[in-house]
Amino acid sequence: MNLRRDVFQAIADPTRRAILLLLATQSLTAGAIASNFDTARPTVSKHLQILTECELLEQEQNGREIYYHINAQGMKEVADFLEPFRKMWDDRFKKIEAIMKNYKPKK
Repeated sequence: MNLRRDVFQAIADPTRRAILLLLATQSLTAGAIASNFDTARPTVSKHLQILTECELLEQEQNGREIYYHINAQGMKEVADFLEPFRKMWDDRFKKIEAIMKNYKPKK
């Protein structure tokens, strides 16, 4: 049995969310990621370890450097979990919008 960290606990941290946003469009080394934050490099490394254990990030060796990039499948699992909630809120906002369009203020 593969015990992995809770993905939602991992993304609850603002620094880890910022790392995910940073890696959304490009792969970066730990040093390049750390240069974007005002924290010690070991702190950023710990965040990277947690995101990797949650399978939200993957590591790829390129020469002597290790590059981190988004694991699309891990992110899809999060999106799939959130989808019913997004649909529910979209439906509610559409209902409110319809009510507001038909609202006639009393004069």
